[in-house]
Amino acid sequence: MVFNRDLYLKKLISASNNDMIKIITGVRRCGKSYLLFQIFYSYLRAQGVAEDHIIGLAMDDNHNKALRNSDKLLAYLDDHIVEDGQTVYVILDEVQLVDDFVGVLLSMTHKKNVQTYVSGSNSKFLSKDIVTEFRGRGWEIRVHPLSFAEYYEGVGGEKGPALFDYYTYGGLPAVAMLETPEEKEAYLKNVYQTIYLKDIIERNHLQNEEGLEEIFRVLASSMGSAVNPTKIANTFMSEAKIKISSNTIKKYIEHLKDAFLVSEALQYNIKGRKYIGADSKFYFEDPGVRNAILGFRQVEFSHLMENVLYNELCARGYTVDVGRIETYEKNKSGKTERKVLEVDYVVNRGSQRVYIQSAYMLPDEAKITQEIRPFKYIGDGFRKVIISGDYTRGFYNNDGIFRIGIYNFLTDPYCLE
Repeated sequence: MVFNRDLYLKKLISASNNDMIKIITGVRRCGKSYLLFQIFYSYLRAQGVAEDHIIGLAMDDNHNKALRNSDKLLAYLDDHIVEDGQTVYVILDEVQLVDDFVGVLLSMTHKKNVQTYVSGSNSKFLSKDIVTEFRGRGWEIRVHPLSFAEYYEGVGGEKGPALFDYYTYGGLPAVAMLETPEEKEAYLKNVYQTIYLKDIIERNHLQNEEGLEEIFRVLASSMGSAVNPTKIANTFMSEAKIKISSNTIKKYIEHLKDAFLVSEALQYNIKGRKYIGADSKFYFEDPGVRNAILGFRQVEFSHLMENVLYNELCARGYTVDVGRIETYEKNKSGKTERKVLEVDYVVNRGSQRVYIQSAYMLPDEAKITQEIRPFKYIGDGFRKVIISGDYTRGFYNNDGIFRIGIYNFLTDPYCLE
């Protein structure tokens, strides 16, 4: 079973001459190392790049333990970089294990004809702080777990069962390679407990492991629902009789975001054209990890479809918010009432904007009317889309709203353009 990761290979190729440090980020076990050392390496060799012009080092390999000293690593690179006018590709994995890796990488930017690619697990250095740590010389390439299109290309078979498996077990490449549900569940639970959870605790020197696990569970249970740290703190107190301040919960959520495990979708007032500093929705980078946190007891396909759509939109380069529209309508007694309607996703990329509703089932006209109702109050000409959980081929209805089924949406990266 082969996963080509063509989207990310194209990004690596596109960045190959920008003279910046190419920083490959993403949640652990999403396939960053394979992308660099297998896919990208094979591409370079196929393009005629000589083997001695590719310097690849996995810093978590104990054979390279001595090179975790920055001076020794720099000396090694100096010795192995061929200066013949041809491009040399330096590829370093788990680079955070080097004591002064920032200094080493900045030194590489001063060498002619050297292109440097790095990946690692320390998200504090390799995500939010790229600009400050690398003095504006870092170019981030964010890698996600397998999209459904990538997953389906590898596993094949019927689309329906494949998508249900994807909703349940997610897109970590190692999970897709396993055959039985028992193996997949065991792997995901193990990765959550021994890698994701422990990594966050050790990196941030946390003392309250149980509190962190509980926050994981609360976010997993409320996936697709609007929450905030205060609401979560109240839930802890009322249901578990555990007192944790909202500030502590906010810090813990930031740790989860730094580790690329969850993403936050902010609320956006569409008519007021401003963000609302209240509740947010949190989505998991991988639905299989989310399900493992809950012991595979809340596998609700409608919410998982929302999560998968959010991830797909992010992978396609969109900024994704949750839309809110305030309206005032008269009730049956003639009294004017304020109502708040929701648009599941307000997505932006450059000058392009799209409003999207996610509807797992559209059994009748009443449900369709309910879904398109918020669109009627938006008042602008940007595209409006309903994505349903079926095989519907893309078409425009009489209201000018584009309808498409989840299968066709996930396998057509250009359907919103």
